[in-house]
Amino acid sequence: MGFLFGLATAIGWGSADFIARFATRKIGTLRALFYMQFSGLLILTFFLIRLHAWGHLFDGSGWRPWAWGFLAGGCNTLAMLAFYRCIEIGKLSVVAPLSASYPALTLLLSVLSGERLTIARICGIVFTMIGVLLVARGEAQGDGAAKTAREGVIWAICASVAFGFLFWILGVRVIAATGHAATVWMIRLTGSIATFCILRCKRLPIAQPLGAASGQTAAMGLLDTGAFILSNRGMQLEQVSVITVLSSLYGAVTVFLAAIFLRERVAPAQWLGIVAIFAGIVLIGR
Repeated sequence: MGFLFGLATAIGWGSADFIARFATRKIGTLRALFYMQFSGLLILTFFLIRLHAWGHLFDGSGWRPWAWGFLAGGCNTLAMLAFYRCIEIGKLSVVAPLSASYPALTLLLSVLSGERLTIARICGIVFTMIGVLLVARGEAQGDGAAKTAREGVIWAICASVAFGFLFWILGVRVIAATGHAATVWMIRLTGSIATFCILRCKRLPIAQPLGAASGQTAAMGLLDTGAFILSNRGMQLEQVSVITVLSSLYGAVTVFLAAIFLRERVAPAQWLGIVAIFAGIVLIGR
């Protein structure tokens, strides 16, 4: 079951990130991130109230669940700022898979903290990571936007590092302390407050023109938030490193969508990488 949660997470995040490409170019990185976080917060608040699924936030556990939730929210905000910037200025079929390489860091941290993996799953993780790297390295070189493309790659690497640390603390500390759905609520609350404050400090307009990316940011909030809940639930059922690798396949989903709808060129090496990624999925699920 954890395996299926990981794959569903990848589909949700990959779809949300594809939509984010259009929203960030319409209203900018900061405003797109704010509206995505805030819409996700509103949607999740409604469901948590209806289901009474507040985890350990209001059960007398004290300040620790809140502290872990705010820490996760801060890490996620930094990661998402870098990620939204890279998909705004970079080539989607390249920066999305590159940002998805974060399981390498999460795996390293998980192994250092005592997690054990089977040989088959180690091979699956290796295949998946090789596939992600092939997809990222398959970008054609020498076009006129080389400088912007390099900047997008740098932002994607920054996002990958932040995501790697985030998913490690989610799996080993935050979800157990706060609850799988309550953790996402804390992440959305922290992200909404942080991006709102950044917008105010930079004196950027917060209100977006009527109809400009409104539906897109709402869809992003729904897909991204739902996928986050599935990922956290998967970490309760399966090893952190396994769910992290499966969820990172959102990069492959985004590549497919970009190839179909944006007509972005997908090099032969990138297709080889996608094959390697799915070979890794088979091994991870064994």
